[in-house]
Amino acid sequence: MLDAEEVRTFVQGTVHFFETATGHPATVGSPYLCIDKSAVVQDYAGVIGISGNREGKVYFTAPRGMLSVMLMCMNETDTGEQNVRDLVGEVANTISGNARRDFGRNFVISTPTICDRTNASTAAATTGRSFVIPINWRSYAANVVVCLQ
Repeated sequence: MLDAEEVRTFVQGTVHFFETATGHPATVGSPYLCIDKSAVVQDYAGVIGISGNREGKVYFTAPRGMLSVMLMCMNETDTGEQNVRDLVGEVANTISGNARRDFGRNFVISTPTICDRTNASTAAATTGRSFVIPINWRSYAANVVVCLQ
């Protein structure tokens, strides 16, 4: 299970991503422990598998509207399905990649699996306790979910 410093790694990585990529800061709500094993999923999720000295998943999940506005803030005019899917994967990959700096080279991350509501619950389901990190950006709410053994 994660300790407070490890959760902070994901919080800082998320805040840094939003500030750098969109030019608009995100605020983070209080992380909480999700005890049931059902996935916390919005319209899209980018799921990263973790292996090495830690096992589990990290995923970023957000509503389509938020992802579209993020793309526009990044000067991308094409807010179609493929770009939205690419963005949710990029966010998950960047947050996990930044965490790798703190966790070390034995924190191995997979390429992102991109999900929508039709398959996200299966892909994002965890086998242990997950920490949900609420992300607020502009008028939107998203989550980073971390489940590491």
